[in-house]
Amino acid sequence: MTWTPPAAHRLYGVNDTSWPPVATVKLGPFTLRRGGGGGQRVSSTSLWQDEFSEADIEAAETAMEGMGQPHLFMIRDNDQALDAALDDRGYFIKDPVTLFAGPSANLAEHDPKGLTVIDAPEPMAVMAEIWETGGIGAGRLDVMRRATGPKACFLGRTDDQPAGVVYVGCDKDIAMMHALEILPEFRRKGLALQMMGAMGAWALRNGAQTFSLVVLTENDAACGLYEKLGMVKVGQYHYRKKEAL
Repeated sequence: MTWTPPAAHRLYGVNDTSWPPVATVKLGPFTLRRGGGGGQRVSSTSLWQDEFSEADIEAAETAMEGMGQPHLFMIRDNDQALDAALDDRGYFIKDPVTLFAGPSANLAEHDPKGLTVIDAPEPMAVMAEIWETGGIGAGRLDVMRRATGPKACFLGRTDDQPAGVVYVGCDKDIAMMHALEILPEFRRKGLALQMMGAMGAWALRNGAQTFSLVVLTENDAACGLYEKLGMVKVGQYHYRKKEAL
């Protein structure tokens, strides 16, 4: 069967499902997310309708303040008008990312079959310790626990030592990777490829023929690895943030 890349808007939905906020609220043309300390992605506001006004932006800003969150908008494909409006209001661009997708079967060819990578349904203590070194703390672990679909946390080992962790969640036929962290002393030893292989095999077992992820656009090394695995760029987004006065 020929694999077809998903549309960008489909991956935006997978993103929200596999990495869920505490709650979402519709306010005019915007969707606000309550993050609960889980980072930018689950604390940002995005458009769900094309048309908006300056008053809509101001209402969203007030609502974000009411949540105790900064003014933070997610700018996705086709959000050029909002991007320009926020630029005019003094918002700066933050963390441009690229969405990749590819056949899970391509990744599964590199599955170490349990020799160096194991998985668990929830974050284990040793996993949490590695994530903590990369700044992924309790708030983001809570995001993993909130996800209700098929999901798993993976622990990779190098030289018989815990060396890397990653989380993956499914939304129907698409799996998405989040929070890949490999300890500095174990990088460039092939562990990332083995972990990608284990996740690809897991995705197939859970009915996800497509594997996806979000990566900082400036991370050339990671983008190169994903392209070698047959993944393609299907979308992008960035944040617009305004410093508090």
